[in-house]
Amino acid sequence: MGTNYYLHQKPDCECCGRSFEPLHIGKSSGGWCFTLHVMPEDNINTLDDWRNLWAAPGAFIRNECGEKVSIADMEMTITARLWRGEFPRRHDIDGRHCIGHGDGTWDYVTGEFS
Repeated sequence: MGTNYYLHQKPDCECCGRSFEPLHIGKSSGGWCFTLHVMPEDNINTLDDWRNLWAAPGAFIRNECGEKVSIADMEMTITARLWRGEFPRRHDIDGRHCIGHGDGTWDYVTGEFS
């Protein structure tokens, strides 16, 4: 079990309060490095690319439960992971799903998430 995180690039609809289609940032699962969703077709290839997006005016982050998450908390969730006091497990680089390891506690992953 894990938690998915989403970047909302503009505020919710003023008329109905519905959110516009967010971008999936990635998933936090216990014992694993953060699964950072990369989308080369959209020029999102690194954590710095995500940082640029969530720093844009009006952008904000929510988890899958709809709770807002601060940028600082998102950074910590991605970059400061420990599992029972140890470095979390890495995903195997297979060139299809996991395409690389970040410099810290995150892995670069493409494709669909559950």
